[in-house]
Amino acid sequence: MRRMERMSEQKKHSALERVLAYATVAIIVIAVVAYLTTLIVAMVAGREILADGLWTIVTYISYWGLPIGFVLLMVLLGINFRRRGREQ
Repeated sequence: MRRMERMSEQKKHSALERVLAYATVAIIVIAVVAYLTTLIVAMVAGREILADGLWTIVTYISYWGLPIGFVLLMVLLGINFRRRGREQ
């Protein structure tokens, strides 16, 4: 009986929720890694190197990744709250 309850709980999550959850985590992790990389490169090689080549992309990922991840997280929470409100 418990197994059927667990299976029905797992089916409650839609594919959109799973995709949003994985995308949110991936974007936030990539942004944090880019931020730490930017800090380390700036410490070791100087801030001037961040203005050239590939480092500008890494810098922009660290600037925009966390806000985008936060917005995705809020969207995921909104979808989850709406679904739970309909269930009750």
